[in-house]
Amino acid sequence: MELEEDMLLPFQNLFLGEEENKQEHEENSKRVESILEITGYGFDDPILLRQAFTHHSYHDGCSSLDRLAYVGDSVLNFLITKEQYSFYPNLDPGKLTRLRAVNVDTEKLARAALKHQLHKFLRHNIILLGVQIKEFKNAIVEYPHHSSGLIDAPKVLADIVESLIGAIFIDSKSSIEITWKIVKNLLEPIITPAGLPTHPVIQLRELCQRKGFTVKIRDFWAETGEIEFVIDDEFVGRAKYSAKRVVAKNRAALDAYKQIIERLDLDK
Repeated sequence: MELEEDMLLPFQNLFLGEEENKQEHEENSKRVESILEITGYGFDDPILLRQAFTHHSYHDGCSSLDRLAYVGDSVLNFLITKEQYSFYPNLDPGKLTRLRAVNVDTEKLARAALKHQLHKFLRHNIILLGVQIKEFKNAIVEYPHHSSGLIDAPKVLADIVESLIGAIFIDSKSSIEITWKIVKNLLEPIITPAGLPTHPVIQLRELCQRKGFTVKIRDFWAETGEIEFVIDDEFVGRAKYSAKRVVAKNRAALDAYKQIIERLDLDK
């Protein structure tokens, strides 16, 4: 009896393997159809697309999106640079650099991922991702346009967009034309010189320089999550954000800037 059961095991395993392969094939096909609907691009290689939506946390040794994101990051920077160079012939390199940065940074790409619901296709085991995405959704309601460092965008959302761009570039046999068409659609609205946001710290320092104000920073972030900007030993811009120091600093700078503007308006 035991011998007969042992003989059946290979056949049971074969059957289970066929079922898993069938299920995986169906998932790959659905993913290809969904991405075609979102981007207008149909993948020839569904395995490549699956990799583009597989985070390294999914399971040990999985083919993750990291390498594709590396390709996508480079391709995206090139495409935006090429477009801006042609479209803004009178823009100096410094402003072109800032313009490119806000169109390819983590916040911009995370917004694109959320807009097109790309995170729903991600295969992962990131415990807090749902919470992070919910916080980000709430934050972009307050800041409907690029916040220039005032909100904390989940990096994995940006990684998804970069890996998808990398996968399209490779699947299309390195077609710049095809990839740019998809990128342009994904990132709409692309930020223009007229809509280029000023970084909160730069904005504060430029105002203080014009008015002859002194600027000091008091950094309590490691202890309390707070950072303060003290202007002329009078105005104090303050913000608390324990998750990321740079966000706390940017919010504190904006708070100080608003206080100065308010006082200047009152003194008129």
